[in-house]
Amino acid sequence: MDWMVDALLGAALGVALWLRPWRMLPPEGPPWPWLAWCAMLPLLWSADRLAHSALVQPLPGACLLVLMAGWPLAVLGMAAAAIGAAALGLLGWDEAAQRALWLGLAPATLTVGFGAAARRWLPGHLMVYILVRGFFATLAADSLAGALALAVNGGPVGLGSDALLLGRWLTAWGDAIITGMLTAVFVAFRPGWLATYSDRLYLPR
Repeated sequence: MDWMVDALLGAALGVALWLRPWRMLPPEGPPWPWLAWCAMLPLLWSADRLAHSALVQPLPGACLLVLMAGWPLAVLGMAAAAIGAAALGLLGWDEAAQRALWLGLAPATLTVGFGAAARRWLPGHLMVYILVRGFFATLAADSLAGALALAVNGGPVGLGSDALLLGRWLTAWGDAIITGMLTAVFVAFRPGWLATYSDRLYLPR
């Protein structure tokens, strides 16, 4: 199973590099909130190890990074975050790769799919972007990725799957609230910090 995780992560990283997303960056480089959130991810992904409690569910944070940077740049940022989480939480490579997949790549890719569906079937409106892409897509992506991770890997010995699933669902709510709130703030005051937002698409004419 570990080789499949490595293969998925390697394929995603290869696609992200092939797309060369850095060509879309402004001459002065990426906005500082992208870099700040990338720097936060290792801390979020290793929170259970730092707290010495398996009941602490790490906050994914991947959906916000996708909204700010787009999927290809988010994948590159999450690769660096996985290395940082491994160093910070004293994780082995296999554990760090699992977290990169289930806390990073899986919710990031799912939220792209939910966002594409929203653009296809929902009207192009400011509140659709904030509520659907910022909040509900994050909630759904995190919840589904957490459930898939438990179904594939199970949980720590001594903890019931129901308790872990509830914990991951509650963590998904926390991540969705943070992502939705920051998305609303960015749209109102700094829309240029959101690579996936455009007035042309979401402001009614």
